Amino acid sequence: MASRYKRVVLKLSGEALAGGDDGGWGVDPAVLDRLADEVLTVHDLGVEVAVVVGGGNYFRGRMADTWGIGRAEADNIGMLGTVMNALMLRGVLTAKAKTEIRVMTAIGIQSVAEPFIRLRAMAHLSRGYIVILAGGIGQPYVTTDYPAVQRALELEADALLVAKRGVDGVYDSDPKINPDACRYTDLTYDEAIRKGISIMDAAAFVLAGEQGLVMHVFDIDGHGVMQRICEGEDLGTIVHR
Repeated sequence: MASRYKRVVLKLSGEALAGGDDGGWGVDPAVLDRLADEVLTVHDLGVEVAVVVGGGNYFRGRMADTWGIGRAEADNIGMLGTVMNALMLRGVLTAKAKTEIRVMTAIGIQSVAEPFIRLRAMAHLSRGYIVILAGGIGQPYVTTDYPAVQRALELEADALLVAKRGVDGVYDSDPKINPDACRYTDLTYDEAIRKGISIMDAAAFVLAGEQGLVMHVFDIDGHGVMQRICEGEDLGTIVHR
């Protein structure tokens, strides 16, 4: 089946790689293996795929005070965590796929990955390579949300796929607390801002809205959801201008 998108960026949190209900730490090999399969099902549709990985399974910025570490230093540690996740994901994908898998980073680490250069990344994608983007945007005080939106725009992606854990879209309240929470199937950026819905960091959300980026929010634990979204099903919540 043909895909409705030619190029997508997947935002994958570090916590998703860890597995477990509480987010966990490190990487669960079984979870990593399954997520690699999910990425490949999208790539097998002929879709150009880039993945922005987080590092929260190793270190989170909000832990800085507890550890007595400055926020900027904590975020630098988190960026290194994203590189570790990217390399592990590349390793699993390389073992499974015949295509090239490239890791590109916003921080200099040339011995294990390429530096992120927008035109080079776009060239890789046009050749059918899978590109894994790590290191955020190379600056502290920024979570993975903003780099995901920025990279999707820079790479001229048709959509940003935002993978959540345990939540199958955007709700009017926290479904883990409120059993009567209502899931939106379709939402505009203006509606989300007006209703005070927090999908991602405010700066990232505003940028996505200003640039009209199509965003799909879905549960990463759902088998085949990414593939079905690319095939045309409106699963989870679609956010648009």
